[in-house]
Amino acid sequence: MPDPAIESHGLTKRFGTQLAVDGIDLAVPRGAVFGFLGPNGSGKTTTIRMLLGLVAATAGEARVLGAEMPRHVDAVLPRVGALVEGPAFSPFLSGEANLRRFDTADRQSSGRTRAARVASALERVGLSHAARKKVHAYSLGMKQRLGLANALLMPRELLVLDEPTNGLDPQGTREVRGLIRSLADDGTTVFVSSHLLAEVEQVCSHVGVMSAGRLVAQGTLDEFRADGESRVLVRTPDVERARGVLAALGLGPEPSEGDGIVTARLAGPTSPTPEAIVAALVAGDVRVRGFATERESLEQRFIELTGEGFDVVQ
Repeated sequence: MPDPAIESHGLTKRFGTQLAVDGIDLAVPRGAVFGFLGPNGSGKTTTIRMLLGLVAATAGEARVLGAEMPRHVDAVLPRVGALVEGPAFSPFLSGEANLRRFDTADRQSSGRTRAARVASALERVGLSHAARKKVHAYSLGMKQRLGLANALLMPRELLVLDEPTNGLDPQGTREVRGLIRSLADDGTTVFVSSHLLAEVEQVCSHVGVMSAGRLVAQGTLDEFRADGESRVLVRTPDVERARGVLAALGLGPEPSEGDGIVTARLAGPTSPTPEAIVAALVAGDVRVRGFATERESLEQRFIELTGEGFDVVQ
């Protein structure tokens, strides 16, 4: 991969005797929306903190935007927007005042355009109406939006978001997804840590899966879909005859799911095409009332990789 936005080799973190992150080799292409997926406690946030130079790695190395971290943290972080472990704001200042305060602390920002940048960031996350409201009166979802606005105050090459839809209602979740897509369309690399399958599946082009501190798989979302098993489903009154035809094709029929339904797993690229299967069934005097191919869901694929379930709705 030429010049990835994020890469690591053998990245490891121990807390005493606990191995939180176990030698992961991560590769995030530039311009990707990368979903960093795994159950809570799988090591996602610790990995992010090491990548951003917020905690020291026990072993291994990491590079962000082509620079070694944390050695070049001062040069890298101004090019990165991040929302990690929830936003922390002064509760008795307004949302607008908090953003002004953070922007003032950024040595790369210009005071002359500060008001316009703050207003634009608040508008992008739907908080213009609450700009002058004290943050202690914000809901959890509003605080999360404000954290996103803070990450967007300046143009960023990389945006790192840890559970960005935490606390948001369904409408807010849709808006954040739309915002992530628009940022990616502008060329920003977006790294999204989440335990929500729906969030990752709807916005991400690439996925990495963590389980118990280890990176168990990574690649494009299409590759994950292709790696899952597929099966055929046949509706017919000739159940036994259909099972015999499928067995002759080497497909191995499964136990019937109900009257008139026969299923069999496809054996990857070596399996006959759906057209060939239907032709064989018809040639075998099987009355085909319905035929479909079903691919293993992403939820099933991730459970296979991690041995754990995921939240699939929000």
